[in-house]
Amino acid sequence: MTEYDLIMIGGGPAGLAAAVSARESGVQNILILERDNELGGILNQCIHNGFGLHTFKEELTGPEYASRFISRVKEKEIPYKLHTMVLDIQENAHGENGASETGTFKTVLAMNKEDGLMELRTKAVVLAMGCRERPRGALNIPGFRPAGIYSAGTAQRLVNMEGFMPGREIVILGSGDIGLIMARRMTLEGAKVKVVAELMPYSGGLQRNIVQCLDDFGIPLKLSTTVIEIHGKERVEGITLAKVDENRKPVPGTEEYIPCDTLLLSVGLIPENELSGRLGVSMAPVTSGPAVNESLETSIPGVFACGNVLHVHDLVDYVSQEAQKAGKYAARYIEAFSGQPALGKEEKAIPFLAKNGVRYTVPQTLRPSHMEETLTVRFRVGAIYKDCAIGVYFNDRPVFHQKKNKLAPGEMEQVVLKKSDLLAFTRENGSSPENITIQIEPK
Repeated sequence: MTEYDLIMIGGGPAGLAAAVSARESGVQNILILERDNELGGILNQCIHNGFGLHTFKEELTGPEYASRFISRVKEKEIPYKLHTMVLDIQENAHGENGASETGTFKTVLAMNKEDGLMELRTKAVVLAMGCRERPRGALNIPGFRPAGIYSAGTAQRLVNMEGFMPGREIVILGSGDIGLIMARRMTLEGAKVKVVAELMPYSGGLQRNIVQCLDDFGIPLKLSTTVIEIHGKERVEGITLAKVDENRKPVPGTEEYIPCDTLLLSVGLIPENELSGRLGVSMAPVTSGPAVNESLETSIPGVFACGNVLHVHDLVDYVSQEAQKAGKYAARYIEAFSGQPALGKEEKAIPFLAKNGVRYTVPQTLRPSHMEETLTVRFRVGAIYKDCAIGVYFNDRPVFHQKKNKLAPGEMEQVVLKKSDLLAFTRENGSSPENITIQIEPK
C-alpha cells in the first residue's frame, strides 16, 4: 500500500489550487487523482473569456486560467494520475494502520489501466470532484426521447472541444450561466437561438452574462416559462412553452409552439458527492455538498472540501480562493498528525444561521480558536431583493450591516467577519455566541 500525506480527488481548478497551496504550506508527499484525460476540469471546454479578473487581475479564457495552475503544479513537481477513477474512500478505525490526535488515516481506492486497483493510504484528503448537470430525467417533461436534447455543458464540449454542432434551430431551457453562454456560442457558430426559457421569475445567471450573451445578440429571455412538451420521435421537431403560476404549474391557455431541432437544458448543477456520502460525511441539505467548518473541514477530521463539490460557484476565482484555503488547512492538519489516538474533546462549534432570504452559508460552523483574523462567509439568496442590506448578528447583537442595491440568486454574496469582533463579544458576555445569523434586512 502506497502512503501519501495528502490526496486531491479531482484535477480541476479546485484540486490544482489546493495542491499548489498545500505544497507551498510545506506538504511534500501529494498526489492528484483525475478521471479525465487531462488536468483542468471543466475549464478546458470554457473557451470564453471572463476568468481570472480577481486572481490574476486580467481577463483569461478557461483553458488559459487552468494552464496557469497546471504550470504551477508541474513547476512544483506535484505528481498526478490521469484516467484514474476513485472508487471509494475509507476511514480506518482507531488503532488500525495508525491514528492521529485529530483523526485517522484514510484509504483511497482508485483504478486505472496502468496500475490496476490501487489502495492508497493518506493522512488527509481534499474533495474537489466538482459538479454535474441535472439531466432531462429529473424534469419530468412529457414526450418521446428524440435526438437533439442535450445538457448545455454537453453541447459546450461538443462545440468547443469535439468540433460538432448539436443543431441549427435552438431552444434553451434554463438561464443558468452555462445556458446563457451557450446561447451566445451557438449564435456565433451560425445557429439560430429562438428563445431562452426560465421556470423561475428571475434568471439564475450572472447579470453580466444576461447582458453579454442575450441582450447583445437580441435573444429573448422568457421568465416564469417552461417546456411542457417535446415534439418529434426520431429528432426534435419543436417544443411547446407555457407560462407558469406562483406554484410553478403551467397556466392553461398560455401554450406556445416553437419549431426547433435542438433543446439545450441548463437546469441546475449538482455537486458530485457520491464518494462523500459513502465516506459518511455530513451533508448540507440546501447546497447538496458537505457541511464544513471555518477550515473547510468536513465532519470527518482530515477530509476537506472545496470548489463546486462544496457548493456551486459563479466565479472560478472564488473556487481558487477557497481551494487555496483548503490546501493550507489540510497542511496544518498534516503537520499536527502524530499517529496517536484521538485525545480530548473538540471545542463547541458556533453554527451559522441563514435567515430572511439567505438560503445557506459556507462554512456552516465556526470554531473560534481556529479562526484567523478574518473569515469570508459566502452565501446565496432565495429571491431578488432591491434596496436592502445584509445583516450579521452574534446571537441577537448586530455586528455587520452592508447596504445593497440589489441581491439576486444568480450572484454569490459574501461577508467578511473579524476575529476581533468575536473576541470583543466573548469578553463582554463571558462566552462565545450561541449562533451567528446572516440575513437580509431593510436598508
